[in-house]
Amino acid sequence: MRLWSIHPKYLDPKGLVACWREALLAKKVLKGKTRGYTNHPQLIRFRQSKNPGGAINSYLQGIYTESCRRGYCFDRCKIGRQGRLRLSVTTGQIEHEFRHLMAKLKEREPARYTALRSTKKIELHPLFFAKKGFKELWERI
Repeated sequence: MRLWSIHPKYLDPKGLVACWREALLAKKVLKGKTRGYTNHPQLIRFRQSKNPGGAINSYLQGIYTESCRRGYCFDRCKIGRQGRLRLSVTTGQIEHEFRHLMAKLKEREPARYTALRSTKKIELHPLFFAKKGFKELWERI
């Protein structure tokens, strides 16, 4: 499961669809409606928020908005009520995620990789704001 902190505009089509599906799975996990992935580290930041359900719905909204921009047909009804909150993510985590995505893009979408290679300022998913720090403790290597 990968719930990207970076803006979904950077994801290739395969990555965007996977992110949508994984966020929907995360929503089920946070609601206690599945047995799998209950201890997945990517969910820690959502569980630690004041409103985990609202946070994951806000996350889904960001993915949905990007999907609409690209002309995809994700189901808006799956999102639910959003929270009025933003979650922090460390600058080290942001850099780690961007490098991780770039490695994926180099293999499966070289043109996108080339276009993003010169990115200086990495934009974040609208749910997140940056704070200085190393890679998040919950990140798996």
